[in-house]
Amino acid sequence: MLKRTGFHILSILVILLCAVLLASCRKEDKIEVRSKTLYSYFDTVTFIYSYANDSEETFSANAKIIEDILRDYHKMLDIYNQYDGMNNLCTVNMNAGKDPIKVDRRLIDVLLFSKKLCEITEGKMDIMMGSVLSLWHDARLSDPQYLPSDEALAEASLHMGFGLLEIDEDNLTVRITDPEASIDVGAIGKGYATEAAAKALEERGVSGYVINSGGNLRCIGNKADGSKWVAGIKDPSNPDLLSAKLQISDCACVTSGGYERYLQVDGKRYSHLIDKATLRPASFHGSVSVITHDSALADALATGLFCMSYEDGLALVRSLDDVQCIWIENDGTVRRSDEI
Repeated sequence: MLKRTGFHILSILVILLCAVLLASCRKEDKIEVRSKTLYSYFDTVTFIYSYANDSEETFSANAKIIEDILRDYHKMLDIYNQYDGMNNLCTVNMNAGKDPIKVDRRLIDVLLFSKKLCEITEGKMDIMMGSVLSLWHDARLSDPQYLPSDEALAEASLHMGFGLLEIDEDNLTVRITDPEASIDVGAIGKGYATEAAAKALEERGVSGYVINSGGNLRCIGNKADGSKWVAGIKDPSNPDLLSAKLQISDCACVTSGGYERYLQVDGKRYSHLIDKATLRPASFHGSVSVITHDSALADALATGLFCMSYEDGLALVRSLDDVQCIWIENDGTVRRSDEI
């Protein structure tokens, strides 16, 4: 069972919503806010905020803990680059079809957690879709952009699925049995790393911090005066506008949508989130926001829910303890799970 989360809706505006932004602290709060910005991890910008009224020295030490953890996971989960002294996912993918690769225990844990979430979402969040996702990645980065062919997608789909991944917990080895298969943890890696950093601070008794990793928001405790944070959710059709406000503490809020990363062909936008059933960009919703206690769980569920209908998604959310969701439909309709 998942523990209770600290959140409730303040208001739903007329406008629609998408990615999460941290509201600025008001002068009357009398809390000295410290912050640090990181640019090097998970292809996004990460903001670290302290509302704990701690010293600059303490903040610097806590921020270093967060950055060190994000750096470690960034290297470990990188599928494009290898690093000295470690076997990361790039190494595992390059050795697909060959002998098992010895890896860090933390990487084993990421893969096992991903497998669990693949089962929970009935395959909608599947890190073993690398063969298909790489086609869409290349198409999105191409100039001009293009749509992968049906033939290429069909061929790539023959090389995906967790049945192709062997995980040996005793010997800490990983092996992809199909030389054409590959792992892509884009749907969960950033959330997993963010949660690891948050837990490291919690274990040290730290409270009053927020990690905002590319819209993946993880709050640790409350502000120094005991108040919660106000977070806003953006309109997927106009990201400069907010359509909802939340009061949150001790939880994560993660949004999946296609308004930031997408490809555009013949004037039509296509989301970077690929539906396993069609092998094409999911188009069920404008955005999906998940609020729960764990950033990794929220990240994975946001992707899975974006790739399924509202009815199926609501049934999934209702089957989980203390997970809530906000759907913004393509026509602008705002839908919410039971407790929001």
